Amino acid sequence: MIRVLIAAAVAMAVSLIGTHFLIRSLTHYRIGQPIRDDGPEGHNTKAGTPTMGGLAIVSGAVLGYIVSDFYNGIYTTSGIFVMLAIVGGGAVGLLDDWIKVVRERNLGLNKRAKMFGLLAVGLTFAVLMIEHTPTHSVISFARFSQPGIRIGSVLWVIWAVLLIVGSSNAVNLTDGLDGLAAGAGVFTFGAFTVVAFWQFRLPEIYEVRHALDLAVVAAAMAGGCLGFLWWNAAPARIFMGDTGSLAIGSGLAALALATSTTLLLPIVAGLFVFETVSVMIQVIGFRMFGGRRVFRMAPIHHHFELKGWPETTVIVRFWILSGMCTAAGLGLFYADSINAGMVDVLGASRP
Repeated sequence: MIRVLIAAAVAMAVSLIGTHFLIRSLTHYRIGQPIRDDGPEGHNTKAGTPTMGGLAIVSGAVLGYIVSDFYNGIYTTSGIFVMLAIVGGGAVGLLDDWIKVVRERNLGLNKRAKMFGLLAVGLTFAVLMIEHTPTHSVISFARFSQPGIRIGSVLWVIWAVLLIVGSSNAVNLTDGLDGLAAGAGVFTFGAFTVVAFWQFRLPEIYEVRHALDLAVVAAAMAGGCLGFLWWNAAPARIFMGDTGSLAIGSGLAALALATSTTLLLPIVAGLFVFETVSVMIQVIGFRMFGGRRVFRMAPIHHHFELKGWPETTVIVRFWILSGMCTAAGLGLFYADSINAGMVDVLGASRP
């Protein structure tokens, strides 16, 4: 437990201080975020705000993970590979952000290049996990045997890649209001900290050999997001950019895969799913109904802005939704744990 707390504390401190340093440096060199032309008019005042703040989140998480291991810890392949997925997603986002800044417009990597980068991150992570960790090649909810749909190594690699790409893009879509994605990231990574630590405490039920190290990674990312949120809260003094959103999305998917909770991820990260579905509905509706829009603007947080909700109101209410999703996911996880424990007590054979 002390390792988990150390990781969160160090990551938060590094992110908090590092973000302040980034703000000063990027402001000095006039490196700011271009604003999309088709966004809400009220966002035009945000043009020039420093971006690439995700660097502080990722740096804080990496240092938190490393420092925590000095306290009676042992690095594991699962923890290292999940952290590599986070760094890899952040690197793709950093390149995208840098191109936007250099070209001074809200267009970075083209869709093919960004997709290729995320596919490379997902494929590398998946192959490393299959080859060098005791990963269960199954699709499961709260433990590898429930429902435990065995799909084999090849299909699991494909599943992992799709999950990482999808999760990264979901967080990227959500990152449109000050502090929205960072706040939701604190909730979701906090949930995976609890999940992984619980798996560590009950190895006979979950059989996740590197669970404690995965809890440390999740806590480090939660701390990194929290430290960054201090400066990113409305009105934001810095944006996380794709550097942060792609790192967060890659980390969430990688943790879900490593803890065999891939079907629990859409519940815990329900806000990110909600935002993504709103975009899908908008696109499908636009094409099916001759250019008519279902929402005033997608992702859906912009819809509520255009309805007249103040930005801070949208953010806080969406944080509440994220917290509710996290609570629901943890509740279902705990209920499954109780059920699994009762089965063991009764002496029934576990699947």
